[in-house]
Amino acid sequence: MTLTFFLFLWGAGSIVGFFSGLLGIGGGILMFPLLLYAPPVFGLEPIGVKSITGLTMIQGFFAALSAMFFYKKHNLVNKTLVITLGLSLFMSSLTGSFVSKVVPDKPLLLIFGALAFIAAVMMLIPRSYAEDELTEDKVSFNKPLAISIGVSIGFLIGLVGQGGAFIIIPILLYVLKIPLRVALGSTLAIGLFSSSAGLFGKIATGQVPFYMAWPLLLGAIPAAQLGSFVGKKTKTQYLRWLLSVIIIAAAVKIWADFFK
Repeated sequence: MTLTFFLFLWGAGSIVGFFSGLLGIGGGILMFPLLLYAPPVFGLEPIGVKSITGLTMIQGFFAALSAMFFYKKHNLVNKTLVITLGLSLFMSSLTGSFVSKVVPDKPLLLIFGALAFIAAVMMLIPRSYAEDELTEDKVSFNKPLAISIGVSIGFLIGLVGQGGAFIIIPILLYVLKIPLRVALGSTLAIGLFSSSAGLFGKIATGQVPFYMAWPLLLGAIPAAQLGSFVGKKTKTQYLRWLLSVIIIAAAVKIWADFFK
Protein backbone atom coordinates (compact mmCIF):
# COMPACT_ATOMS: atom_id res chain seq x y z
CA MET A 1 0.00 0.00 0.00
CA THR A 2 1.38 3.41 -0.98
CA LEU A 3 1.57 6.29 1.51
CA THR A 4 -0.93 8.29 -0.60
CA PHE A 5 -3.44 5.45 -0.52
CA PHE A 6 -2.94 5.01 3.24
CA LEU A 7 -3.50 8.74 3.90
CA PHE A 8 -6.58 8.74 1.68
CA LEU A 9 -8.13 5.83 3.59
CA TRP A 10 -7.20 7.31 6.97
CA GLY A 11 -8.65 10.69 5.96
CA ALA A 12 -11.83 9.07 4.65
CA GLY A 13 -12.21 7.14 7.90
CA SER A 14 -11.68 10.29 9.99
CA ILE A 15 -14.19 12.39 8.04
CA VAL A 16 -16.88 9.74 7.98
CA GLY A 17 -16.20 8.74 11.60
CA PHE A 18 -16.75 12.34 12.74
CA PHE A 19 -20.12 12.52 10.99
CA SER A 20 -20.99 9.07 12.37
CA GLY A 21 -20.74 10.44 15.89
CA LEU A 22 -22.28 13.80 15.03
CA LEU A 23 -25.37 12.43 13.30
CA GLY A 24 -25.75 8.96 14.82
CA ILE A 25 -24.98 7.15 11.57
CA GLY A 26 -22.61 4.30 10.82
CA GLY A 27 -21.38 6.36 7.89
CA GLY A 28 -22.20 4.16 4.91
CA ILE A 29 -24.23 6.91 3.24
CA LEU A 30 -21.00 8.96 3.16
CA MET A 31 -18.37 6.25 2.91
CA PHE A 32 -19.92 4.49 -0.08
CA PRO A 33 -19.83 7.47 -2.49
CA LEU A 34 -16.51 8.70 -1.03
CA LEU A 35 -14.73 5.41 -1.76
CA LEU A 36 -16.50 5.05 -5.08
CA TYR A 37 -15.78 8.47 -6.56
CA ALA A 38 -12.80 10.02 -4.75
CA PRO A 39 -9.84 7.67 -5.48
CA PRO A 40 -9.50 8.69 -9.17
CA VAL A 41 -9.48 12.35 -8.09
CA PHE A 42 -6.27 11.66 -6.13
CA GLY A 43 -4.75 9.55 -8.90
CA LEU A 44 -5.51 6.28 -7.11
CA GLU A 45 -6.88 3.05 -8.50
CA PRO A 46 -10.70 2.76 -8.30
CA ILE A 47 -12.10 0.48 -5.60
CA GLY A 48 -14.62 -2.17 -6.69
CA VAL A 49 -18.21 -1.84 -5.50
CA LYS A 50 -18.18 -5.17 -3.65
CA SER A 51 -15.00 -4.17 -1.79
CA ILE A 52 -16.59 -0.83 -0.94
CA THR A 53 -19.66 -2.54 0.54
CA GLY A 54 -17.35 -4.61 2.76
CA LEU A 55 -15.34 -1.56 3.83
CA THR A 56 -18.46 0.45 4.65
CA MET A 57 -19.69 -2.42 6.82
CA ILE A 58 -16.51 -2.74 8.88
CA GLN A 59 -16.05 1.04 9.21
CA GLY A 60 -19.69 1.52 10.13
CA PHE A 61 -19.57 -1.16 12.81
CA PHE A 62 -16.56 0.22 14.67
CA ALA A 63 -17.47 3.90 14.25
CA ALA A 64 -20.97 3.19 15.57
CA LEU A 65 -19.56 1.21 18.50
CA SER A 66 -17.21 4.07 19.41
CA ALA A 67 -19.89 6.78 19.22
CA MET A 68 -22.55 4.68 20.97
CA PHE A 69 -20.63 4.68 24.26
CA PHE A 70 -20.86 8.48 24.34
CA TYR A 71 -24.63 8.51 23.73
CA LYS A 72 -25.21 5.72 26.26
CA LYS A 73 -23.38 7.73 28.91
CA HIS A 74 -25.92 10.55 28.41
CA ASN A 75 -29.02 8.25 28.56
CA LEU A 76 -29.78 8.58 24.85
CA VAL A 77 -29.86 4.87 23.93
CA ASN A 78 -33.25 3.17 24.45
CA LYS A 79 -32.51 -0.50 25.17
CA THR A 80 -36.01 -1.80 24.35
CA LEU A 81 -36.01 -0.05 20.99
CA VAL A 82 -32.51 -1.30 20.23
CA ILE A 83 -33.36 -4.93 21.00
CA THR A 84 -36.76 -4.89 19.27
CA LEU A 85 -35.63 -3.28 16.02
CA GLY A 86 -32.04 -4.55 16.16
CA LEU A 87 -32.88 -8.26 16.43
CA SER A 88 -35.44 -8.07 13.62
CA LEU A 89 -32.83 -6.37 11.44
CA PHE A 90 -30.13 -8.89 12.26
CA MET A 91 -31.36 -12.01 10.48
CA SER A 92 -32.77 -10.26 7.43
CA SER A 93 -29.58 -8.20 7.05
CA LEU A 94 -27.46 -11.34 7.36
CA THR A 95 -29.47 -12.98 4.59
CA GLY A 96 -29.07 -9.93 2.37
CA SER A 97 -25.30 -9.84 2.85
CA PHE A 98 -24.93 -13.43 1.66
CA VAL A 99 -27.21 -12.89 -1.34
CA SER A 100 -25.21 -9.77 -2.33
CA LYS A 101 -22.32 -12.00 -3.42
CA VAL A 102 -24.24 -13.03 -6.55
CA VAL A 103 -25.92 -9.68 -7.30
CA PRO A 104 -24.25 -7.53 -10.01
CA ASP A 105 -22.95 -4.05 -9.14
CA LYS A 106 -25.63 -2.14 -11.08
CA PRO A 107 -28.62 -3.49 -9.13
CA LEU A 108 -26.76 -2.87 -5.86
CA LEU A 109 -26.35 0.80 -6.83
CA LEU A 110 -30.02 0.96 -7.83
CA ILE A 111 -31.16 -0.40 -4.45
CA PHE A 112 -28.82 1.93 -2.56
CA GLY A 113 -30.07 4.90 -4.57
CA ALA A 114 -33.71 3.97 -3.95
CA LEU A 115 -33.19 3.71 -0.19
CA ALA A 116 -31.35 7.03 -0.12
CA PHE A 117 -34.14 8.72 -2.12
CA ILE A 118 -36.84 7.44 0.26
CA ALA A 119 -34.79 8.60 3.26
CA ALA A 120 -34.23 12.03 1.69
CA VAL A 121 -37.95 12.56 1.05
CA MET A 122 -38.81 11.57 4.64
CA MET A 123 -36.23 13.96 6.13
CA LEU A 124 -37.88 16.90 4.34
CA ILE A 125 -41.21 16.34 6.12
CA PRO A 126 -41.78 19.13 8.70
CA ARG A 127 -41.66 18.00 12.36
CA SER A 128 -41.77 19.45 15.87
CA TYR A 129 -38.55 19.77 17.88
CA ALA A 130 -40.37 20.14 21.22
CA GLU A 131 -39.48 16.68 22.55
CA ASP A 132 -36.05 16.22 20.98
CA GLU A 133 -34.18 16.73 24.26
CA LEU A 134 -36.04 13.91 26.07
CA THR A 135 -33.90 11.07 27.46
CA GLU A 136 -34.48 7.41 26.62
CA ASP A 137 -36.46 6.61 29.78
CA LYS A 138 -39.32 8.85 28.60
CA VAL A 139 -39.70 7.18 25.18
CA SER A 140 -42.44 4.73 24.08
CA PHE A 141 -43.13 3.20 20.65
CA ASN A 142 -45.18 0.59 18.73
CA LYS A 143 -43.23 -2.70 19.08
CA PRO A 144 -45.04 -4.77 16.39
CA LEU A 145 -44.52 -1.94 13.92
CA ALA A 146 -40.82 -1.74 14.83
CA ILE A 147 -40.40 -5.50 14.24
CA SER A 148 -42.11 -5.39 10.84
CA ILE A 149 -39.92 -2.46 9.80
CA GLY A 150 -36.77 -4.30 10.84
CA VAL A 151 -37.66 -7.41 8.87
CA SER A 152 -38.70 -5.52 5.75
CA ILE A 153 -35.68 -3.22 5.37
CA GLY A 154 -32.99 -5.43 6.92
CA PHE A 155 -32.56 -7.54 3.78
CA LEU A 156 -31.96 -4.48 1.60
CA ILE A 157 -29.54 -3.01 4.15
CA GLY A 158 -27.44 -6.18 4.14
CA LEU A 159 -27.61 -6.39 0.37
CA VAL A 160 -26.01 -2.98 -0.20
CA GLY A 161 -23.48 -3.27 2.65
CA GLN A 162 -24.94 -0.63 4.95
CA GLY A 163 -25.60 -0.42 8.67
CA GLY A 164 -28.75 1.37 7.51
CA ALA A 165 -28.71 4.45 9.74
CA PHE A 166 -29.56 6.75 6.82
CA ILE A 167 -32.95 5.01 6.44
CA ILE A 168 -33.44 3.94 10.09
CA ILE A 169 -33.21 7.50 11.47
CA PRO A 170 -36.04 8.88 9.27
CA ILE A 171 -38.17 5.86 10.21
CA LEU A 172 -37.54 6.42 13.93
CA LEU A 173 -38.33 10.14 13.63
CA TYR A 174 -41.40 10.03 11.39
CA VAL A 175 -42.90 6.54 11.79
CA LEU A 176 -42.09 5.52 15.38
CA LYS A 177 -42.03 9.18 16.62
CA ILE A 178 -38.77 8.88 18.58
CA PRO A 179 -37.12 12.15 19.87
CA LEU A 180 -34.14 13.11 17.72
CA ARG A 181 -31.30 12.68 20.22
CA VAL A 182 -32.62 9.30 21.37
CA ALA A 183 -33.10 8.36 17.71
CA LEU A 184 -29.44 9.17 16.97
CA GLY A 185 -28.09 7.29 19.98
CA SER A 186 -30.37 4.28 19.54
CA THR A 187 -29.64 4.11 15.81
CA LEU A 188 -25.95 3.65 16.55
CA ALA A 189 -26.75 0.65 18.74
CA ILE A 190 -29.34 -0.71 16.30
CA GLY A 191 -26.78 -0.36 13.53
CA LEU A 192 -24.47 -2.70 15.41
CA PHE A 193 -26.99 -5.50 14.92
CA SER A 194 -27.48 -4.97 11.20
CA SER A 195 -23.85 -4.11 10.49
CA SER A 196 -22.49 -7.06 12.49
CA ALA A 197 -24.77 -9.41 10.57
CA GLY A 198 -23.84 -7.82 7.27
CA LEU A 199 -20.15 -7.71 8.21
CA PHE A 200 -20.15 -11.41 9.04
CA GLY A 201 -21.66 -12.19 5.66
CA LYS A 202 -19.20 -9.93 3.84
CA ILE A 203 -16.20 -11.51 5.62
CA ALA A 204 -17.52 -15.04 5.03
CA THR A 205 -17.87 -14.37 1.30
CA GLY A 206 -14.47 -12.64 0.98
CA GLN A 207 -15.78 -9.12 0.34
CA VAL A 208 -13.72 -7.27 3.01
CA PRO A 209 -10.20 -6.17 1.90
CA PHE A 210 -8.58 -6.02 5.35
CA TYR A 211 -5.43 -4.26 4.11
CA MET A 212 -7.67 -1.28 3.28
CA ALA A 213 -9.88 -1.60 6.35
CA TRP A 214 -7.31 -0.89 9.08
CA PRO A 215 -6.36 2.64 7.90
CA LEU A 216 -10.08 3.46 7.77
CA LEU A 217 -10.54 2.31 11.37
CA LEU A 218 -7.49 4.24 12.61
CA GLY A 219 -9.23 7.42 11.52
CA ALA A 220 -12.86 6.49 12.21
CA ILE A 221 -12.79 5.33 15.84
CA PRO A 222 -11.35 8.46 17.54
CA ALA A 223 -13.16 10.80 15.13
CA ALA A 224 -16.51 9.24 16.06
CA GLN A 225 -15.95 10.21 19.70
CA LEU A 226 -15.21 13.79 18.70
CA GLY A 227 -18.30 13.94 16.50
CA SER A 228 -20.49 12.66 19.36
CA PHE A 229 -19.24 15.44 21.64
CA VAL A 230 -19.92 18.12 19.02
CA GLY A 231 -23.36 16.66 18.27
CA LYS A 232 -24.41 16.84 21.93
CA LYS A 233 -23.67 20.59 21.88
CA THR A 234 -25.53 21.24 18.59
CA LYS A 235 -29.22 22.17 18.30
CA THR A 236 -31.36 19.31 17.02
CA GLN A 237 -32.84 21.28 14.10
CA TYR A 238 -29.33 21.85 12.75
CA LEU A 239 -28.53 18.15 13.07
CA ARG A 240 -31.71 17.24 11.21
CA TRP A 241 -31.01 19.62 8.33
CA LEU A 242 -27.37 18.54 8.07
CA LEU A 243 -28.43 14.91 7.91
CA SER A 244 -31.03 15.81 5.27
CA VAL A 245 -28.43 17.56 3.11
CA ILE A 246 -26.03 14.62 3.31
CA ILE A 247 -28.71 12.07 2.40
CA ILE A 248 -30.07 14.17 -0.48
CA ALA A 249 -26.60 14.85 -1.90
CA ALA A 250 -25.68 11.17 -1.80
CA ALA A 251 -28.98 10.17 -3.42
CA VAL A 252 -28.61 12.72 -6.23
CA LYS A 253 -25.03 11.66 -6.97
CA ILE A 254 -25.83 7.94 -7.01
CA TRP A 255 -28.85 8.38 -9.27
CA ALA A 256 -26.97 10.71 -11.62
CA ASP A 257 -24.21 8.15 -12.10
CA PHE A 258 -26.66 5.29 -12.37
CA PHE A 259 -28.31 6.87 -15.42
CA LYS A 260 -25.05 7.81 -17.16
